Amino acid sequence: MNERDRFSNLLGLARRAGKLISGEQQVLQSIRSQRAKVVVASTDLGAATQKKISDKCTTYKVPLISFMNRIEISQSIGQARTVVAIEDQGFAKALLKLNIEEGA
Repeated sequence: MNERDRFSNLLGLARRAGKLISGEQQVLQSIRSQRAKVVVASTDLGAATQKKISDKCTTYKVPLISFMNRIEISQSIGQARTVVAIEDQGFAKALLKLNIEEGA
């Protein structure tokens, strides 16, 4: 199993554990309330939405990961989504570690 598969599996596990927030408005609210530990956005996100998410993450100092497309994110979590937030420090740390190792 490669790092990309592990990342995908961790997203699914976080969703089943109730530590994943999905949907643009819910993710933005999670960032603003400082509950989001890391945000994962699809690479094919619309320009306006990408800027909005990126700006909020920068403002609130939340790491933003973007190397999966919307299909990969949707398959990982079992829902059609383009952006998700992880609200658990343990999952966030594991995802960031895998992403850095992948070099994406």
